[in-house]
Amino acid sequence: MATELKSESVFDLLKRFLETDEGIELRKKINLVYQFNIAPKKIGIDVSYTVNLKKGEVNKGPYEGGKPDATFSLKDEDFVKLAEGKLNPQIAFMRGTLKIKGSLSAAQKFTPDIFPKPSKL
Repeated sequence: MATELKSESVFDLLKRFLETDEGIELRKKINLVYQFNIAPKKIGIDVSYTVNLKKGEVNKGPYEGGKPDATFSLKDEDFVKLAEGKLNPQIAFMRGTLKIKGSLSAAQKFTPDIFPKPSKL
């Protein structure tokens, strides 16, 4: 039985946002590929999402075009807080609630303001 993740709706919003003029500008500026491994709770099987800012795609599943520029691993509820701007990524990383693999400089370009606020859509 699949667990419904709160972050699913955030990725859906992001997918729609990347098709807007503002989203297209953002894609050109960053032009990197990110993978998110979202854990439903502390233990369990992570669900992966790929945010490909080179192509403007958001897909469920791990990145299949090689290695992503950076991979983030965190709990579902922490991802939602991060996307809403209620959790500082640097603090989450220092506390160990956010794990990063790959390029740290690429990871630093993925900031909470990439996520559209629901009011913008």
